[in-house]
Amino acid sequence: MPDILTALPPDACAATVLGGPTVLLALGGLRIVSDPTFDPIGQHGYLTKTIAPVATEEQVGAVDVVLVSHQEHPDNLDDRGRAFALAAPLVLAGPRSAEKLGSPAVGLAPWTERSLPRPDGGGELTVLAVPAVHGPEDGERDPFGNVNCEVIGFVLSGQDLPTVYISGDNASIRTVAEIARRAPAVDVAVLHAGAARVPAKFGGRPLTMDSRRAAAAAAVLGADVVVPAHYDGWAHFSEGRDDLEVAFQEAGLSSLLFATEHGSWTPLRRG
Repeated sequence: MPDILTALPPDACAATVLGGPTVLLALGGLRIVSDPTFDPIGQHGYLTKTIAPVATEEQVGAVDVVLVSHQEHPDNLDDRGRAFALAAPLVLAGPRSAEKLGSPAVGLAPWTERSLPRPDGGGELTVLAVPAVHGPEDGERDPFGNVNCEVIGFVLSGQDLPTVYISGDNASIRTVAEIARRAPAVDVAVLHAGAARVPAKFGGRPLTMDSRRAAAAAAVLGADVVVPAHYDGWAHFSEGRDDLEVAFQEAGLSSLLFATEHGSWTPLRRG
């Protein structure tokens, strides 16, 4: 497979899931990757990877920025994904994650932002960090107020661009409602689903959205396009694409869900 961005026009607004949580976006002339994971199938600490990504780092090619929701867990940032991120011109992550990653990572606390110049001549792309809760609302919190570990999501916006929300590993509908109130109106929601479960954590309760919560999040946000990620490729993901399709169908939201084959592009503008 050649660089999978070469087939897109320079002004494309599109996204493709490469596997697991890893999403490649073309937005405002920028190449953006979120939560890169490129390691092979096998055991990664206490987690097991079951499906390889559809593209290697070399096939993805150069990117302008990497977004890291959190760096503690290998299903969101594995060894090769970490090397890929640190080779990029800029990495945006939470403050403690950025400190641990080192240069070129820049820390963004929730509700702070970073502006990036757009190669398409449209001004700037604003990256707003937003909160995420990586487990149940009543889960024990660390001294910084985090459940499980520091996790953030991102809202990407710019003039004449669809506004894109990337949830990161968030299981909280309350947090989604806060984002809907405070962030720019969301057109596209990239939702980490899969109902990830680890028996030793929170009694095996979901650490990410299950399929019904993903549908609820789409409704709360008022998104026109939903691109699901983080629902396959790892043994601890307990729900897959079929579950997502059923949940969105039962909610009457099937027209919003774009659970396409990994490596295929989803346009981020409707119509």
